[in-house]
Amino acid sequence: MKNILILPAMALALSSCSMMAGNMMMKPYTLTKQPAGMALASSGTVESKMDGTKVMTTAKVMGLAPSTYYVAHYHLMGTKSANPCESGGDAIMASKLVAQTDAAGMLTLSGSVEKSVIMNAKYFNIHTATGADGTPADGGVTCTSLDVAMVK
Repeated sequence: MKNILILPAMALALSSCSMMAGNMMMKPYTLTKQPAGMALASSGTVESKMDGTKVMTTAKVMGLAPSTYYVAHYHLMGTKSANPCESGGDAIMASKLVAQTDAAGMLTLSGSVEKSVIMNAKYFNIHTATGADGTPADGGVTCTSLDVAMVK
């Protein structure tokens, strides 16, 4: 009987350790106006969590143009600036998320990508899109620099 009680306790303890070691729940990041972006009074957050080998990302933004498509990507560090959001880094296309705002300008983007694909990402950027295909129409409207530990 002791073994039956000990094994579930050990399994719970081990799963708790693996969640912390795997950085399962990562801190939310606050999106800010893209330095070169349009003058929107938007605000929002990006949250990521590990699910096995995948990173599940959810971005929620308010204050965007109503009934408009937006596209988001993780980006590599560019060379234009030391500030990741101003660096002009390449988009990691496998991380593309596309959605349309509602009539009030609220946007929710969500999706997943393999951790290995975005492990070198330095920022997360949301652009206005030309349509449902997610072609960026600008350099970005809102952005957040990423803590390296977010995807490691």
